[in-house]
Amino acid sequence: MPVLRLHVFHTPAGSRMPDLSYLQRPDPGRFDVRGNPPTMKAVVTTGNGGYEKLDYRDVPIPTPRPGEVLLRVLAAGVNNTEINTRIGWYSSSVRAGTEQFSEAGNDPALEDGGWNESTPFPFIQGTDCCGEVAAWGRGATGPAIGARVLVRPCMRSNGFGSLDNLWMASDFDGAFAQYVSVPASEVFEIHCDWSDVELATIPCAYGTAENMLHRAGVSNADRVLVTGASGGVGSAVVQLAKRRGAHVIAVAGKHKLDAVRDVGADQVIARGTDLSAGLPDGSVDVVIDNVGGDQVGALLKIMARGGRYASSGAIAGPIASIDLRDFYLKDLTLIGCTAWDEPVFANLIGYIERGEIRPLVAKAFELKDIAVAQETFLLKTHVGNFVLVPPR
Repeated sequence: MPVLRLHVFHTPAGSRMPDLSYLQRPDPGRFDVRGNPPTMKAVVTTGNGGYEKLDYRDVPIPTPRPGEVLLRVLAAGVNNTEINTRIGWYSSSVRAGTEQFSEAGNDPALEDGGWNESTPFPFIQGTDCCGEVAAWGRGATGPAIGARVLVRPCMRSNGFGSLDNLWMASDFDGAFAQYVSVPASEVFEIHCDWSDVELATIPCAYGTAENMLHRAGVSNADRVLVTGASGGVGSAVVQLAKRRGAHVIAVAGKHKLDAVRDVGADQVIARGTDLSAGLPDGSVDVVIDNVGGDQVGALLKIMARGGRYASSGAIAGPIASIDLRDFYLKDLTLIGCTAWDEPVFANLIGYIERGEIRPLVAKAFELKDIAVAQETFLLKTHVGNFVLVPPR
């Protein structure tokens, strides 16, 4: 299957820095007085395994190739996907939930542990990027130097007519660094009063949430149940579903229910509660589920005829048991969501600029403290998103 291949910015020891003459503006730092290429701080993920695989070090600043833009990273969000990729959870051989698999201390070196193909270790992760335009490669155009932008991390490599996709920080270098280079088509200028940290919560979590709602065709006529509603994606789904006028039922940990209600949920249910006790058969039109695991069968039972179930994750476990009679007798639609549809990211930019959604920042960390951030993330005691801030 032909796919677009993007440049991965690893310069082997002793190699020469690429020619920078085609830049529309000199690359930051150029060369020092000894002729060495400019470097930046970055977290390089060296392979499948634990936190010891996160190496905070100096690496060459990437050079934007033709059609690309170099961004100075202002802030980068923390997501499940970076942890899942590091530990190899996407492998078809893994059957446990993300927390259980991570806690097991596995160092599996799983060949199929990445999203699309073998993970390109060593590489720089970081799916979310709020950045500032620093330089343009030959032939690339877009926002002016110094403009603040968000990067669309899900890239439809063969156009929106194909579901082929590449993800920044899963298939090529991402934003856990001071600079990142991306295709110019994936950069969206934004004008708002949000901070850099607040904007960095948006791309992956809110893009994933909006894509599921878009694919499921959620409207003000729908009753939408959201699992994992206190997490980055779940809390985004709650906000974005309310923005569409839907009635939102949110499932979250007992101590997080008030926070989820504050985000906009009309009804809250404590995780672990028997869903059928409070939600009779046929009471839910749409389920947005990134939790998965043992509860999937119960979710299908409470869905209305013609209901839509959408998922882009399975943190409680990738293996589910369902009664196929619930599926076909109710004419349900099951929607898998990885490739983002074309309107999704532009929609988000508009929602932010019009003040229709708000950010949920749980905590910000310095980039060098990424291991602490991910370890705290896995405790699942927070509501919203964690963000890493590179050194200036």
